[in-house]
Amino acid sequence: MAIQLYNTLTRSKEPFKPLEEGKVKMYVCGPTVYNYIHIGNARPAIVFDTVRRYLEYRGYDVQFISNFTDVDDKLIRAANELGEDVPTIADRFIKAYYEDVSALGCKQADHHPRVTESMDIIVEFIEKLIEKGYAYEAGGDVYYKTRSFKGYGKLSHQSIDDLRSGARIEVGEKKQDPLDFVLWKAAKEGEIFWESPWGKGRPGWHIECSAMAKKYLGDTIDIHAGGQDLTFPHHENEIAQSEALNEKTFATYWMHNGYINIDNEKMSKSLGNFILVHDIIEKINPQVLRFFMLSVQYRHPINFSQELVDSAQNGYERLVTAYENLKHRSQSSTNLTQDTEVWGKRLQEIRESFIKEMDDDFNTANAVTVLFELAKQANIYLMESNTSEEVIALFTSLFEELMDVLGMTLERQIEFLDEEIESLMQKRIEARKNRDFALADQIRDQLKDMNIIIEDTPQGPRWKRG
Repeated sequence: MAIQLYNTLTRSKEPFKPLEEGKVKMYVCGPTVYNYIHIGNARPAIVFDTVRRYLEYRGYDVQFISNFTDVDDKLIRAANELGEDVPTIADRFIKAYYEDVSALGCKQADHHPRVTESMDIIVEFIEKLIEKGYAYEAGGDVYYKTRSFKGYGKLSHQSIDDLRSGARIEVGEKKQDPLDFVLWKAAKEGEIFWESPWGKGRPGWHIECSAMAKKYLGDTIDIHAGGQDLTFPHHENEIAQSEALNEKTFATYWMHNGYINIDNEKMSKSLGNFILVHDIIEKINPQVLRFFMLSVQYRHPINFSQELVDSAQNGYERLVTAYENLKHRSQSSTNLTQDTEVWGKRLQEIRESFIKEMDDDFNTANAVTVLFELAKQANIYLMESNTSEEVIALFTSLFEELMDVLGMTLERQIEFLDEEIESLMQKRIEARKNRDFALADQIRDQLKDMNIIIEDTPQGPRWKRG
């Protein structure tokens, strides 16, 4: 069965058919690097990293590009406020971005192009739009003639007349039409700038992705992706620019992830609920944050709350505990093979269920449910008195395989017990050696009150946070 994905352009699920068999060209809009990324930025990073991983799992060679906007109004404001230059701030937060998304389990793109390193191709792109009559220079600025592109509005499903009624020309703009958007901005006094045929300036936001996608992926790409907020105007304007210049479809499939709310309210600095990934992963396991993001189908809105994060923590722990139990039991299992065929067939059915759910528009929420079924079956198997090394190997291998597709690890985050807990754990071990089970039980209860759960196994005591 072919992968089905929801295409924003057609507002329907479609069979995925890349331009070239076995290869996928994928472009994901990256962050503007003027600060640490917030959890709204984290969602597309996690979602489209998972899409990439799944396509690779299904045998595709994925060329994955994600840009950095390292010069714009926000960066210039930050530079002025901090008394630093734009490149210094951009470098700092690009480094922080890599650290944050790496902690979240995201692989680096094949290329992370930066606007400041792409000026030649951006200027050339604008020059060609002017030559073809799609853009014009006005007082050092360059604007795109929106009405000149006949398909404008096809991605966001808006008519140009409706858009016209809400458009305005701001003070200082030299547009011919309120709908026209800027391709090149003339530099103001003291601003960072680059030389161009129209004078000193810098690119507008929309043109950068069109130019960089063309350079790294060609005139037509398979998947263009980003947050739902980018559908209009950013992605709409990208289509207008790219298809006007190249006279070809810019992207076959458009994918957009849903919004994130904080405690059922829109995230914003004014509401004081603006959460940075840099801060949140100091408080919770980044793998739990990734698990939380994938527990909802990517197109649906997701609500971030402590209660839901705690639920994700419990769900993730269920999977890790089941996997750890398998690894522990493998040390005392036998070479029995009589049940290998039965369990092998059952595990293959679980693998096929996982693939079925992910084939359906990358439905990670349902795929996670399949993982819970895998954990359930593992626990059922471990209740048997005699277990097989071979069957346990099949279980652990499937756990690792499917969790890797979701970018998840099965290693419990290392936690350091304080001296008091370490001392109690050691006293309990000694009490059990001396067959003083009353004292051992008393210490177990004391540790339980400290939120430490003890489990006695043939391989020795194990603990986890309650």
